[in-house]
Amino acid sequence: MRRSQAHWLNARRRGVRLLWIPTVWAMTIATSFADEPQSMPETVVTATRIPTPVTEIPAGVTVIDRQTIEQRGYLTLTDALSAVPGIRVSQSGGPGGNASVFVRGTNSNQVLVLRDGMPLNDASDSSGAFNFGVDTLADVERIEVVRGPMAALYGSGAIGGVINLISRRGHEPGFHLTGELAGGYPKQIEGNANASGIEGPFDYSATVEGEDLRGYDTTPQRESIYTGVPQGFADTIGTLNLGYTPIEGTRLSLFLRARRAVFGFNALGNPTFDNSNSTGTDDTLLGRVGVTSKLFNGAYETSAFVGRLQGDRHYTQALNALDPNQATNDSRYHSYRTDLQWNNTVHLSDLISVATLSASDLTFGYEHTADNINVKVNQSFFGSPFAQSAKASMTDDAVYAGLQTTLLQRLTLTGQIRQDWVDGDQPFTWRLGGVLDVPEILTRFKAAYGTAFRAPSLFDRFGVDSFGYVGNPKLKPESAQGWEVGFTTTVGIASVSATYFNEQIQNLIVAVFTPVNTAVNVGSAHIQGVETEFALQATRWLALDVSYTYTDAQNADLGTQLTRRPRSSAAFNATITPLPGLSIAPEFLFTGAFPDFLVDNNGNSTGNIVANRQGMLFNLTVTYDLTKQVQLFANGRNLFYSRWEPVNGYQTPGPSFFAGVRLRL
Repeated sequence: MRRSQAHWLNARRRGVRLLWIPTVWAMTIATSFADEPQSMPETVVTATRIPTPVTEIPAGVTVIDRQTIEQRGYLTLTDALSAVPGIRVSQSGGPGGNASVFVRGTNSNQVLVLRDGMPLNDASDSSGAFNFGVDTLADVERIEVVRGPMAALYGSGAIGGVINLISRRGHEPGFHLTGELAGGYPKQIEGNANASGIEGPFDYSATVEGEDLRGYDTTPQRESIYTGVPQGFADTIGTLNLGYTPIEGTRLSLFLRARRAVFGFNALGNPTFDNSNSTGTDDTLLGRVGVTSKLFNGAYETSAFVGRLQGDRHYTQALNALDPNQATNDSRYHSYRTDLQWNNTVHLSDLISVATLSASDLTFGYEHTADNINVKVNQSFFGSPFAQSAKASMTDDAVYAGLQTTLLQRLTLTGQIRQDWVDGDQPFTWRLGGVLDVPEILTRFKAAYGTAFRAPSLFDRFGVDSFGYVGNPKLKPESAQGWEVGFTTTVGIASVSATYFNEQIQNLIVAVFTPVNTAVNVGSAHIQGVETEFALQATRWLALDVSYTYTDAQNADLGTQLTRRPRSSAAFNATITPLPGLSIAPEFLFTGAFPDFLVDNNGNSTGNIVANRQGMLFNLTVTYDLTKQVQLFANGRNLFYSRWEPVNGYQTPGPSFFAGVRLRL
């Protein structure tokens, strides 16, 4: 690929400032609506492994449910994550292009992605990161995003946070069918269908999805090599989620998911040449079987599952006679993961009655993860071959325990510990947090401290290439410690929140070239910032959600700002319902300036660090309930045709518009 991954670099340290005026203003407005009925707080599982109201979780949490996905027209995972406070999506091209997600300024390989609690990060990736640029959302019921160090719950990789994709499942008796079909500009079509229900002891959910986009040429139009040849994207997904309940409280489950994505990508070379015959495929197959049971009248819940994830990425580039680089590519990345989990919850409140305590729960369990990779990169430039390979495996065994309780109906305390054994290393992580409810001032205060780690990738430890790189099997895990404090004030139909976060990361794994081309543990990072969010149900026909994040992410050794981490980012979402059944959902996304590696107007990567300019995107989704069973919808993205570069040298895709029909039977 022609762009290197983001590195820990550049810019002066600045202090963090809180602006209190918007908070006071929001509370003043909301007071006039204090008598409005309040909805029940949303329940989240990912943050503590126990279903917990989001108001009692000592962490930054965002939930994107199925209704939000449809109401805001989100098709891809990057669409859905772009408006989340504390998250920066950095996509090199359109769908299919490599997309990194920085959570609270940490590296993209320092966020852990789960599917129903099973880790998905790509073991064959050189840094062990997850590519956010491929997945679409037809089979996702909700996305739970938890920010902050979470290794005490989920192990390696959860330094910046955890993103859990929760699959659709049959919840209601009878047969239920939903589906949609849409098409639009520039030459795109998408459709999906989901059948779900409960029949006697069986529950089921089956989803099929297909998408085909012509796309845009994401080479910036400022570059002399711009040709306008689009990078297309197509995917096909099939998901099956089955359950069988032989007796009340016990469920046997089977989950299967297969995905194939095909896309074009830029491979420009040096001298630059916009080659239009580069193609990538990304195939995954996930299977999982498990059992969940409630015993002793529900006081003890236990579950176990074993899952198998197989990934196959293939990049090809045929020889183009006009290419001055005479470049070719035939590279494959195979990964295989087996994950075994045994998870338990003891509801202590059902067994022990203590007047001052309530909602007390003990969690504990065991996890075994085994990764195998087989990487074979075969490229040539000017007739000279380049080869890269890694064939290796590693295992991670872990035990964990956690305790959650509420004291005097005001203070919810949560603590977790975890011990991992990762190929000779024994990282121990912990997290402690609390939420204090002070109803007298309509405010909840939260605080948390935690540790985390990221094990070296298999390529870091065992990879080799023909340019002299040799992996370092003696690498140690990256380690981190972070804390946060914040508050949420809710007055009637309005709420305002602010969270200050501070995290330090050591033993960063960085490639060096002397005396040997290898990876070493060197350097550290210091990240701090503030997340603020304001939500208001102004009237019965207008809801607003505004967030602003300030991030100061620095190389702690050099005092320079890390690349691709903007100091400022903001999102504005509104839901306008002027008529019954009609919803208008505008979305503004703002990303401030940030340092990045310069790609000049001839398409050459110079290696220099420059300030990449700020950008703003405008999206709009309109839905209308024609009947209870039929909904019409239209979605437009980047409607103001911003040519902003989220990664220097890659222009954001141009305007797109599609419209269609959604059925619920």
